[in-house]
Amino acid sequence: MNVLVEKFKEVLFAVLPVTFIVLVLNFTIAPLETHLLLRFLMGALWIILGLSIFLFGVDIGVTPIGTLMGGYLTKSNKVWFVGIAGFILGFFISVAEPDLHILAAQVASVTAGAVSKTAIVVVVSIGIAALLALGLFRIVYNKPLHILLTVIYLIIFVLALFTSPEFLAVSFDASGATTGAMTVPFILALALGVSSLKKGGKSSEEDSFGLVAIASTGAILAVIIMSIISKTDKISGSLQATVSESISLIGPFIQKLPIAAGEVFLALLPLLVIFLVFNSFSFKLTHRQFIRVMKGLIYTFIGLVLFLTGVNAGFMDVGTKVGFILASTGHPWVVILVGFILGLVVILAEPAVYVLTNQIETVTSGYVKRTAVILFLSIGVGIAVALSMLRITVSQIQLWHYLLPGYLISIIMMYYVPPPFRGNCF
Repeated sequence: MNVLVEKFKEVLFAVLPVTFIVLVLNFTIAPLETHLLLRFLMGALWIILGLSIFLFGVDIGVTPIGTLMGGYLTKSNKVWFVGIAGFILGFFISVAEPDLHILAAQVASVTAGAVSKTAIVVVVSIGIAALLALGLFRIVYNKPLHILLTVIYLIIFVLALFTSPEFLAVSFDASGATTGAMTVPFILALALGVSSLKKGGKSSEEDSFGLVAIASTGAILAVIIMSIISKTDKISGSLQATVSESISLIGPFIQKLPIAAGEVFLALLPLLVIFLVFNSFSFKLTHRQFIRVMKGLIYTFIGLVLFLTGVNAGFMDVGTKVGFILASTGHPWVVILVGFILGLVVILAEPAVYVLTNQIETVTSGYVKRTAVILFLSIGVGIAVALSMLRITVSQIQLWHYLLPGYLISIIMMYYVPPPFRGNCF
């Protein structure tokens, strides 16, 4: 209970800044309808409760499963088994990621059905699976992370020359969508489990990071290759940004709740099946340990359902409405400034960020404080969102104007930072 209360306090102070900014905008330059504002506040409450329960569930459920799986793969002493198991795990975890389904639905809409939602989900999941297996090989063979990432991104930018700007944007968005609330905790725990059984404490500590960075490149490569092979180079539809016409406060939550529950159930089902199968012949946890993990998965389910319902029923409409109002002011600098401020604080409410920063602090024995990582991460995201708003308002700016120098600088800097930080740069 003390741990759960502590999670609640952390999440409360993370979500309050976003809520405060929206309230300030409401009473100044972006007034909202009363029902939208009240629904937003109700959504904030759902997010706070959901994220607190989710993070607690991850600690006692998802993370132990990933660690056990990583340890089992290493103990097998069979490289081919590590690769095949990593591919299967990567595929099912990616298929189950709710964020990927949201992106895939948007891609299907803006391509007028030329690229189906199922195609995006399957193709991206295959890319994630392949690169996850490659990342596990890197840990087993103790290969330098920065060199591997340099080669991968060199391949990405060469292939990017043969794809359209539209699908280049989709590919990098897919990378972000597959580092969500389900994939990040599991992949981080998987990497920790594999690296913890290697000889050499320092090497193991360094290798526990970087698997997410490598796996996420699989999404980029998969979409780019799909675009080149299918010769789909233009987005022919349009994404309609609409706000729910319902003035009910509870109605949207009742409508979104079963949808979120279904998505989260599908997200957790492969993980549950994998755990039950491996526990029957490998892990063989004690009854108490087994019950604890199962409780963790239940908490994860409840928390993620509440979180996604709060976002979809309370936050999405307000975000769309505020964006419309700010854009209609005729002052681009307002949109850029608000984008920067929101980028600063919205990262605080991201579940994957909490899991990552907690592991950084744990693995480094408190040497690297999670508060410091979150601070610089918030600044970076704030600048990135502001630059994105600038690109939208200035048509002459192309995506590669940001990506090429940004990744080039990041790759060069990666060679000069301590090894544990290399895995978290991307």
